[in-house]
Amino acid sequence: MGVGRGDLSDAEWERLRPFLPVSNGRCGRWRDHRQVIDGILHRVRTGVQWRDLPERFGPWKTVYERHRLWSADGTWERLLQQVQAAADAAGEIDWDVSVDSTTVRAHRHAAGARTDPPPAPASKGAERPEHQGETAWQSLHGRLVEVGAGGEGLGRSRGGFTTKLHLSADGRCRPLSVIVTPGQRADCTQFMPVLEKIRVPKAGPGRPRKKPDSVAADKAYSNRPCREDLRRRGIRHTIPEKTDSQAARLRKGSRGGRPPGFDEERYKKRNTIERAINRLKQHRAVATRYDKRRYVYLGTATAAALTIWLRT
Repeated sequence: MGVGRGDLSDAEWERLRPFLPVSNGRCGRWRDHRQVIDGILHRVRTGVQWRDLPERFGPWKTVYERHRLWSADGTWERLLQQVQAAADAAGEIDWDVSVDSTTVRAHRHAAGARTDPPPAPASKGAERPEHQGETAWQSLHGRLVEVGAGGEGLGRSRGGFTTKLHLSADGRCRPLSVIVTPGQRADCTQFMPVLEKIRVPKAGPGRPRKKPDSVAADKAYSNRPCREDLRRRGIRHTIPEKTDSQAARLRKGSRGGRPPGFDEERYKKRNTIERAINRLKQHRAVATRYDKRRYVYLGTATAAALTIWLRT
């Protein structure tokens, strides 16, 4: 195992294995997790159609269904958080965080998602991890219905049929949180949601860490609500002031208030978010969206972020 290009190494597998779902023994066994994860990562890296997965990964439908389920129930996000928690416990996370977004061109196959709710899981033969009871499945069902009613993160922008990824990254160019929206959505509307999604659990007891040491962002996030939210949370920030905002402030004279603080040296580290985006887009299934459902594409981006954390 783990000998193919892009497959999990033995060390990477051991980091994930303790946190993977296990069968409850009543609804059938999971197919070998390592084989299936290697198949998912192969597809995320190459963008190949699910039906064209190499045979060494097993039945393509099993690989796809595992990815779809783990994208919906948050398993990919939990795995990412556990890897981040181990890095934080070792003092390997640089909490000078940067925020930005990137536009992703959607393939025409990404359109036409079903809007009807998914069927309830079968009583026999359904692959259900031990940590998921009936309540968790009902929650999963509700999340999928909500996504179908609220749109699939597809929109129109200058790039055409697009999706937008909003993300935060630590000072070592590794994604901390990811959000998917339609391509025309303004960056500033997702500034606080992407920061609030940062959640790095503690290795022992205690609340997960959600607050970075500082935040850097470009002029797209230079508005009063973003700055006020950061001040309310007590987060130091470096965001350049827009030219028109500066002109309006100067016109008001003393009533315009003081200019916002700006640390040029700190702002130079904002390139870390650009490099994190480049690392994500090295995965072809992230650089071009093929997934019809928003939650599945978010799972694809999260799986790509997981590999970045495992391999840097």
